[in-house]
Amino acid sequence: MKSFVYILAFLLILISCNTEDESLKMVVGGNIKGLKKGTLFLQGIPDSTLVNLDSVEIRGDGNFELTTEVPEPDVFYLYLDNADNNSLNDRIAFFGEAGTYKITSRWDAFESNATVDGTEIQKKYEEFKENMSRFNLRQLELSRALRTSQIARDSTAADSIELALDQSLKRKYLYTLNFAHTHKSSELAPYVAWAEIADANPKLLDSLYRTLPADVADSKYGKKLKEVLEGQQ
Repeated sequence: MKSFVYILAFLLILISCNTEDESLKMVVGGNIKGLKKGTLFLQGIPDSTLVNLDSVEIRGDGNFELTTEVPEPDVFYLYLDNADNNSLNDRIAFFGEAGTYKITSRWDAFESNATVDGTEIQKKYEEFKENMSRFNLRQLELSRALRTSQIARDSTAADSIELALDQSLKRKYLYTLNFAHTHKSSELAPYVAWAEIADANPKLLDSLYRTLPADVADSKYGKKLKEVLEGQQ
């Protein structure tokens, strides 16, 4: 009888563990159109080093499925190694958490053609990335114009473009701060502040950090933002 009780208790523990694991499970599936041969890696940076969390070899079919456990929302990458000796345009970034994600793209435009459907935090991350792309494109255009004016030794035009660059950078920082405040209950808030505007005015960053809920402040990027603030003191 005692043996039966011990076995039953052991089985209950196993079931409990499996249930907990399932609650942390992130499934990333989808299709890479035209991909006939290559390896897809699900990657993350749990500490400070990029590591492979799961992988699948593609052989004649672009469908794939990768899984990992996610204890808290974080940035992940879908990396394609298709032996083309080109490390560019081969990595898709997304904000992942427990749940299901679908990534579709083309083998010859892996990053630029990617569509990521997932949880609500990923939708907000896409919104942020799209707007940041506009800011970055504007700054790139202004930087090229500034270079041209400097080559032509047109100081008047150069001064005007430098002012426009400064204003564009300020708008980028203000947008990021506003985005973080708007989504302060999400791990996205400390992440965008840490990743994009760590050199912003310490008072502004501190004001943001103090509004974060306890669980977000104690998250991976909440702690990183705190380290930035401590380094500025």
